[in-house]
Amino acid sequence: MNTYPQNLYQHYHAHIYYDANTLNIAQHLCLEVADRFKLKIGRLHQTEVGPHPRWSCQISFNHQHFDRLIAYLDAQRQGLTILVHGQTGDDLKDHTEHAYWLGEAVPLNLAMFK
Repeated sequence: MNTYPQNLYQHYHAHIYYDANTLNIAQHLCLEVADRFKLKIGRLHQTEVGPHPRWSCQISFNHQHFDRLIAYLDAQRQGLTILVHGQTGDDLKDHTEHAYWLGEAVPLNLAMFK
């Protein structure tokens, strides 16, 4: 699924994907999000974590931040891929049926959820 994110759930994660060449862009974006939206930003992993096939940083947010945050991320991502998914308690569905992409959709490593 590669549709624009929709505000359908109470809680969300956004995972910003990057690599060694785009680490500085991702770091700047995460710091700006933390400052502008006062949201919890996870570590900038320089290894693959969980189902994510690239380096990533997680942003936790809720439906009240959704519209402004998604518009901001989309405008400021500078070519980075961002996975946005609902947090419903069903990890497999959250990373498949409840998943949206800003930028290129990337196949996730879903075996851990089965």
